[in-house]
Amino acid sequence: MSKYDVIFIGSGPGGYVGAIRTAQLGMKTAIIEKYDTLGGTCLNVGCIPSKALLDSSEHYHNAAHSFQEHGIELSNLSADIDQMIARKDKVVEQTCQGVKFLMDKNNIDVHHGIGSFVDKNTVKVTDSEGKETTLEGKHIVIATGSKPNYFPGMEPDKDRIITSTEALALKEIPKRMIVIGGGVIGLELGSVYARLGTQVEVVEFASSIIPTMDGTMGKELMKVLKKLKIKFNMEHRVQKVENTGKGVKVTALNKKDEEVSFEADYCLVSVGRKPYTEGLGLENVGIQLTDRGQINVDDNLHTGVGNIYAIGDVVRGAMLAHKAEEEGVFVAEKIAGQIPHINYNLIPGVVYTWPEVASVGKTEEQLKEEGRAIKVGSFPIKALGRARASMDIQGLVKIIADKETDEILGMHIIGARAADLIMEGVVAMEYRASAEDIARISHPHPTYSEAVKEAAMAATEDRAMHI
Repeated sequence: MSKYDVIFIGSGPGGYVGAIRTAQLGMKTAIIEKYDTLGGTCLNVGCIPSKALLDSSEHYHNAAHSFQEHGIELSNLSADIDQMIARKDKVVEQTCQGVKFLMDKNNIDVHHGIGSFVDKNTVKVTDSEGKETTLEGKHIVIATGSKPNYFPGMEPDKDRIITSTEALALKEIPKRMIVIGGGVIGLELGSVYARLGTQVEVVEFASSIIPTMDGTMGKELMKVLKKLKIKFNMEHRVQKVENTGKGVKVTALNKKDEEVSFEADYCLVSVGRKPYTEGLGLENVGIQLTDRGQINVDDNLHTGVGNIYAIGDVVRGAMLAHKAEEEGVFVAEKIAGQIPHINYNLIPGVVYTWPEVASVGKTEEQLKEEGRAIKVGSFPIKALGRARASMDIQGLVKIIADKETDEILGMHIIGARAADLIMEGVVAMEYRASAEDIARISHPHPTYSEAVKEAAMAATEDRAMHI
């Protein structure tokens, strides 16, 4: 029996980053991964491949719609979906190989197979050929992630009724696609195919898209996506999805409870994700799941059983790769006797459409519900010289501050490079900066970051200068 200080079950961003940190801290570490490649959902069928396709489709869209304005003439432009998928696969392969390199560099043992608890310190690993290996760990961390969710009536068949996994490997550019769900994953993948010429139609239960983010962001993003000719059907309850042989038929009830139907080549079911705990043998150690299928943990991410912890998508909170990474490091340092901390309010969220949407802190809706006295400053991206030069003029920066103290409570951005710009807000809020602090900092010209400064100025004394 191989013995370790720490065993991580799952090699996604939470598992592999946590393993690196425990190894750095001098602990003998192992990772169990049921697939042949490391990296989990994020690297294999999530964050990385979706960004690769998003970039490819954006290049094509720009070539078709804006290159001429830049003085670049093209003829016989076409999208080669096979090459786009091949490039995506290459990016994934390189990234997964990078994780394997990091495991070797940090002397982390990798065991491929399904990990299942025998008791609170013992895990059995069963490989694809049925061979079993037993590992013993002083500490065990569950980092098994999540898988696509679906509701009754919309069960994916992975042919015409697909999840995000299949949407990343289609053999054709569909003429029509229905996306069930107006959240992050559905809008990202929907925008990929809309840019390539697919008629995309979103069917959403809620009254707004990206409903967990600030309301202004949802409204602005819908304007952007409508310019891509994406159609939206809000407040629709999907009743049934059928594979008709040559396509799909989606039946739903609208807000008047009238039955309506939609037809397309494919239906992307994108109604969130659910924790993955199958085959873990949690019953063998007495770990209970919540009614949402999550593993219950305390503030130290401890399960309450032995020295077993759980992190990432399998526990409460946003299902984000970087949240899982932070939790992996947190647990590693906790095991080492250090005193780490995570401020969940300051974990940013990003939608990788173009323009991107990024957010940190509280939304205006949340703060109003709390009865907090606030002031709001915003600045349109189109007022920036840098934006006009690059023709990326859509979007705005919105900063919310406490009315009395001026402390920044939330920053919300829709615009080019928002995913990178949001870190100015994260850093500022980590140090409890005021809107005035950002307003007083020199920002380089011409850049997109100037919109952050101007929004901060608008939030202090309504003194934005370039509008």
